Amino acid sequence: MRLAQYLALTGLCSRRAASRLIRDGRVSIGDQLANHVSRVELIQTSSGQQASLTVCVDGQPQPPIADKAYWMLYKAVGTDCRLQPQDPASLLHLLPGQPRLYPVGRLDKDSRGLLLLTNDGELTQRLMHPSYAHHKRYHVRLDRPFDDAFIRQMAAGVSYKDVTTLPCQMTRLSPDSFEIVLTQGLNRQIRRMSQALGYKVVDLKRVAIESLTLGDLPEGEMRELTEQEIAMLRASIE
Repeated sequence: MRLAQYLALTGLCSRRAASRLIRDGRVSIGDQLANHVSRVELIQTSSGQQASLTVCVDGQPQPPIADKAYWMLYKAVGTDCRLQPQDPASLLHLLPGQPRLYPVGRLDKDSRGLLLLTNDGELTQRLMHPSYAHHKRYHVRLDRPFDDAFIRQMAAGVSYKDVTTLPCQMTRLSPDSFEIVLTQGLNRQIRRMSQALGYKVVDLKRVAIESLTLGDLPEGEMRELTEQEIAMLRASIE
C-alpha cells in the first residue's frame, strides 16, 4: 500500500495532507526517511492492520489502520476546536482515547452547534475541500433587527478585507435572526459578513452539514452517527 494511503486510513489526515508530510521529510518507515514512492507492507494484528515496519510522523509512531468511526458533537460556546492538550478548553479533552477522532473543519470558540468527528481521512478531505462546495447551515442572531436589504446583500455576497463571499441562501427567522446556507468555509465568515454590513453576531449555531442535522442532541453531548446517517452523508459527497 502506498504510504500516503496508509496514513489516511489510520485517521491521521487526508491522503493529500499525508503526501505533504512525506514531501516535507516528516515521515519515516523503520529507520529510513520516506519519500513519495514509499510503500508499506501490512500485517494483521489483534488491534487492526498495521505496517510491518514502524511508521512515524515527526518521530511519533502511528497507530494501526482503525475501523472507521463517525460521531457528532453539539459543541458548546467556549470549546476550542484546536487539539491542544495544554489548553483546558480544547476539544481534545472531550474526545475518547480510542478511536482517535478529528473534527471535520472548525467552529469558532464563540460559536456552537454541529461538529462532525471522524477518523475517515478521505471523507474529511471531500467535505473540507472548497471544490466540492458542500452545504453547511447556520442559525444566526444579530445585535438588533435588520431589514430586507440586509438579507439581499448577504445573499448576493459581501466584500470585506480582500475577499467577496460567494452568493448564499438566506432566510429570515425573526426580526433579528436568520438562517444562512454556505458553501464556503472562510475564517469567521458569517461574523465578518455581518460586521461589514454594520451588525454584530450575538449567537451563531451550526445546525446541519449536508444531510447531517443536529436534531435534538443536547448541548455539550456527542453520539455516534447511525448507519443511515453515514450512508446519506457518503451519498451527498459522491
